[in-house]
Amino acid sequence: MPNDLSSNVERFSGFADCYDAYRPQPPAVVMDILTQIAEAPKPRLVVDLGSGTGLSSRIWAGRAERVVGVEPNADMRRQAEARAEGLGCGNTITFREGLSSQTGLPDGCADVVTCSQSLHWMEPDSTFAEAARILREGGVFAAYDCDWPPVINPEAELAYNDFQHCAHVLEEQLGIMESITRWQKSGHLDRIRQSGRFRYVREILMHGVESGNAERLVGLALSQGGVESLIKLGLGDEEIGLNKLREAAKNALGDKPSTWYFSYRMRIGVK
Repeated sequence: MPNDLSSNVERFSGFADCYDAYRPQPPAVVMDILTQIAEAPKPRLVVDLGSGTGLSSRIWAGRAERVVGVEPNADMRRQAEARAEGLGCGNTITFREGLSSQTGLPDGCADVVTCSQSLHWMEPDSTFAEAARILREGGVFAAYDCDWPPVINPEAELAYNDFQHCAHVLEEQLGIMESITRWQKSGHLDRIRQSGRFRYVREILMHGVESGNAERLVGLALSQGGVESLIKLGLGDEEIGLNKLREAAKNALGDKPSTWYFSYRMRIGVK
């Protein structure tokens, strides 16, 4: 693995259960759009790059004949495999170790290739080259992300944003980001277009509707790699700002679930 990406991968070790429990599941409209554009009502193969704990792979259960999640982090991959087996879809949804630039899959095998909440951790040019290689003609590459935090209420969102800002400042002060390589999400669309790998490129906006309470808002914060990096360094809840977030979340949301709206941006490229 290239040295400049090994820290990206390690950043997600040690909290796969939290990640899987609190992160949002991509909305079904993702599949509706991609199967329509790929002209494949039930794709033969969907490849999910940077599949993590399988949240973005499992949504394809029953919607694709076969799904392969490619994930370099062993903790995330083990969680994904266990969840797929527990849900009875371990035969059709499988996971393999690999990078977005080195999947080990054959040429032209996939109808759809996705990157959910992951492209910003991947070297763009080699990722686009690999996606184009494993896609068949007319196949679709899609990189999609959701905005943080979801739309809930002003008090909850302000508390979450304040917590995240403080966590980012601590990361910078402690030098955590020095070994991390990250590509800005705002540049995804232009980079896909400029790669020259796809004949049709555009951005699509959508939203997903879920529910959550104070516990989930704190869990969502704990599912962030930066926050977990601070915890791994031995910082306590007070130093990180978790106690303040818990109190604010309890006051704003309480224990009763409310409706959350996750705004998604999906950039697609058709081979």
